Amino acid sequence: MRYRITTNTSDLLESVLAIVGTVTAILYATSSAPDTDWVVRLCDVWPDGRSMSVCDGILRARFRESSTQPTLLTPDEVYRFEVDLWSTAQVFKAGHRLRIHVTSSDFPRYDRNLNTGGPFGTEAHSAVAVNTVFHDAGRPSHLSLPILP
Repeated sequence: MRYRITTNTSDLLESVLAIVGTVTAILYATSSAPDTDWVVRLCDVWPDGRSMSVCDGILRARFRESSTQPTLLTPDEVYRFEVDLWSTAQVFKAGHRLRIHVTSSDFPRYDRNLNTGGPFGTEAHSAVAVNTVFHDAGRPSHLSLPILP
């Protein structure tokens, strides 16, 4: 399987940015597959270029509407996905940047999604999922941060 990572890095922070609470990624996206995973990671990029993970989350697309009633995707249809990156407390210093990574795997931390929509643990083949994340006026993918005043 091939995985591409989409990253988006902010401009340099001019002042301290403190966040405390639940971080959520809203993705407007398509997949060529009937199922795929969305893995989103928030990172703190230091002035020397180091990128340190702050928090992350995963959403299996078939469970986007319910954690108990799976619904497969219609390939190439745009969906709204809400990925919970859990809670964090983090101070980003002035001169740092925020970075978002979006990918569709974090194996072996999370089990593989073979992108076929078949039952887990019994599939004999996999499919490459071509995933696209949109960021425009009609499909405003974004990160929701609990910013302290």
